[in-house]
Amino acid sequence: MTNRLYASDEVRAMFMLIQNPVFAAQSSYTILAHLLRQMVNLPSTDHQLLVAWFKILEVEKLRMMVRHLQQFITIRQFPPADKSLPPLSKSRWWIPMATKTLALISKSTPPMDNSLQPLSKSRCKSRWWIPISTKFLALISKSTPPMDNSLQPLSKSRWWIPMATKILALINAANNASNPPLLDYSEFYNSALDHVDLMQDYFNWQSPQRPGQFAYCQYPFILSIVAKRIILTKDSEQQMILTARRSLVAKVARHQAPQIDIFFLNIHIRRSHLVSDSLNEIASKQKDLKKKLKVSFVGEPGLDMGGLTKEWFLLLIRQIFHPDYGMFVYHPNSRCYWFSTDQEGNLREYNLIACKSYDDSLPSILVSSGVLMGLAVYNSIILDLHFPSICYRKLLSPPVVPPSDSARVGVVKSPTMEDLAEIMPDVSRGLAELLAYEGNVEEDMCLTFQVSLEEYGQVKTYKLREEGENVPVTNESREEYVNLYLDWILNAAIYEQFRAFYLGFHSVCASNALIMLRPEEVEMLVCGSPTLDLNELRKVTEYDGYKADDVIIIDFWEVLQSLSDELKKKFLLFATGSDRVPVGGMGEMTFKITRVTNKPDNLPEAHTCFNQLVLPNYSTQEMLRQKLIIAISNAEGFGLE
Repeated sequence: MTNRLYASDEVRAMFMLIQNPVFAAQSSYTILAHLLRQMVNLPSTDHQLLVAWFKILEVEKLRMMVRHLQQFITIRQFPPADKSLPPLSKSRWWIPMATKTLALISKSTPPMDNSLQPLSKSRCKSRWWIPISTKFLALISKSTPPMDNSLQPLSKSRWWIPMATKILALINAANNASNPPLLDYSEFYNSALDHVDLMQDYFNWQSPQRPGQFAYCQYPFILSIVAKRIILTKDSEQQMILTARRSLVAKVARHQAPQIDIFFLNIHIRRSHLVSDSLNEIASKQKDLKKKLKVSFVGEPGLDMGGLTKEWFLLLIRQIFHPDYGMFVYHPNSRCYWFSTDQEGNLREYNLIACKSYDDSLPSILVSSGVLMGLAVYNSIILDLHFPSICYRKLLSPPVVPPSDSARVGVVKSPTMEDLAEIMPDVSRGLAELLAYEGNVEEDMCLTFQVSLEEYGQVKTYKLREEGENVPVTNESREEYVNLYLDWILNAAIYEQFRAFYLGFHSVCASNALIMLRPEEVEMLVCGSPTLDLNELRKVTEYDGYKADDVIIIDFWEVLQSLSDELKKKFLLFATGSDRVPVGGMGEMTFKITRVTNKPDNLPEAHTCFNQLVLPNYSTQEMLRQKLIIAISNAEGFGLE
């Protein structure tokens, strides 16, 4: 008698099989590869079914599947030396047998929809399927490699990786559709891929000559933040080279002798006019924004090898966020900044030319501020910014600037109270209480469709809808009120300001690489890692004139570890020019401690361009502590070096 599978039985079988722990073993990879291909080739309706099932799977089972697939990709990408996978020619029969057997196993558990009949009502008397299939799986798990014991060559199994990655994409889609996500997005990272030729993969992804070619960049969730930083940095460097080459060709075409300055974006700043000089320089050198940044302070002899650039960013960010400039409002309850709803101060105070490629009416200081953030990412500089996460979602809305000037940008659809809570937690709590209130909202709360907002000590009231001051909030309309409130604070009230900021950022950072980034990853690229791990820094430190086991070096690390977090950040600023940790952590940094012999009583010095600390050989640990704290607490300006 023919045993016919019912609707969705095959999909369910695959869903069951992919969860099997036997796939942790490398000897099962040939079976796994073919299973993955079968799953990938399912119609889209079956893929939707798989996504729905993945969403309700136990978290640990989902995590196990992700780990198995990541390990599978890693071992196929970087094959082991022992050649422990059997050749396909000797194991073709595994796949149909395993698939059919697991289709039978699917009868052993209740279905997740109505497409499968209960075991007791199956047309086939199939209770014997379960023990038989279990024994079959045991045979698979204990199977030994064939006599030649060879790993199938990469040329014959390149399809393994695309299949595994596409199934991971389904799991990732299920994870993203869950609220909250079942797994953290970083659990989908495959750090081994940091070591493949990422730029070649990036070019394959962008190549129009070879459509359909697999590239990891098509599935950015699998690439770690370190890999994405490498791609973005290399892409920026290539854009810098291309822009510099164009400048050189233009000079030669005009029969002019080229100067070295044409290869750089040269910013000349007076410390006493830091903001105005910076914004004027940015506004007047729009065509050079994609060149390598070089900063010089007027009247100071410093040559910028990276340190002056980092100091310029640090000082400029401090001043731009000051209330005097009226651009950003600090919210002490959340310890973050948000955009001011008032544009007039920016337009009145700064009579600068905005980006000519965009609308001339945009607030130039906001455009320049967006350019500033873009320059930081473009030049791999970490900034000490305190924006809520929704800011980075808005920067990627959309990740590529639309060709139409009228297209809306920087707008987050359906903002939530969680988004507002990152900026105004007290207001968010009040709105939540309004929605949960069981009494008569109109009579007890006396609210209308208006919002009052305090900025710089002044309270202003705005309408949320036409004649909002005359429209009461009722039990029936309170949800509409909350939605309008959220959209007004996070989108509508700051639309022009954020649009200027968005366009400024993308005028520098326009790159297809941005499409691959999550908002959390953009934040990490801009602000770096929040974790200060001095042990990681110690592991990568090099010594010039000292050894790692010298008494003063041991004393130095003991003193540094004993400092407060604030002083540790000041030390990082003193030694590297930035108090932020780069993407990938302190283990990604370079750091050198150099001995100086003829200045035993001097303070430590730093060459921030090279992350180098010049340390005299102090006689006691206490003297080392005193000198170090004095140095790191008074370290602004190249002239102090």
